[in-house]
Amino acid sequence: MTTTSTYLHREEHLRSSDVITDVVIGMSDGLTVPFALAAGLSGAVSSSSLVVTAGIAEIVAGAIAMGLGGYLAGRTESDHYQSERRREQIEVDTVPEREKEEVRAVFADMGLSLTLQVAIADEMARDKTKWVDFMMKYELGLDEPNPNRATQSAFTIGGSYMAGGLLPLLPYFLIDVPTQALLYSSGLTLLCLFVFGYVKSKFTGQPPLGGAFKVMLIGALAAAAAFGVARLFGA
Repeated sequence: MTTTSTYLHREEHLRSSDVITDVVIGMSDGLTVPFALAAGLSGAVSSSSLVVTAGIAEIVAGAIAMGLGGYLAGRTESDHYQSERRREQIEVDTVPEREKEEVRAVFADMGLSLTLQVAIADEMARDKTKWVDFMMKYELGLDEPNPNRATQSAFTIGGSYMAGGLLPLLPYFLIDVPTQALLYSSGLTLLCLFVFGYVKSKFTGQPPLGGAFKVMLIGALAAAAAFGVARLFGA
């Protein structure tokens, strides 16, 4: 009696990497910049309300600026792809034999025989849309971007920035003395930075603990520098 075992191979790949990238960009700056601002103001003012007011103003301005930057980056990516696609379409229409040579070169690099290279190039030339798709991906290395990428990027980065930026300010809503509120803000923010760095490193395949400590250290140094400068000039 023969027993046949079936091995099911599951490929686990990171999906929605664009969204994750946008969250990382927005959240990392959102946690760090308002935290450093609040720390700096805590060394220069005597009321937590001033820190809250300045912090909220910075979060709104920062979220808009970061979101706009994400939108422009998304539009630039889309415009670049469409520009290259139009150029490739013109080349397919005007110099098809040269484009076939480029197709054959791609498959030659893959180790296919000359006979197969010629057959595939001739077959591909029957459908110009798929031909251009192939050239965009394998000659130019460009994937067609999501048409909604720019808008999604703007809202994701801006929203992540606001979410991250509000965390360092929470103690200032509850404690009137800025230097006391800073102690709680530091503990909360550094913990969030550690968790954020750990999760980000997990998603990107980096050593989690090393990434967590690195992100936390950057935030701590930025806040300490801002606090020290404010104290120095305040004195």
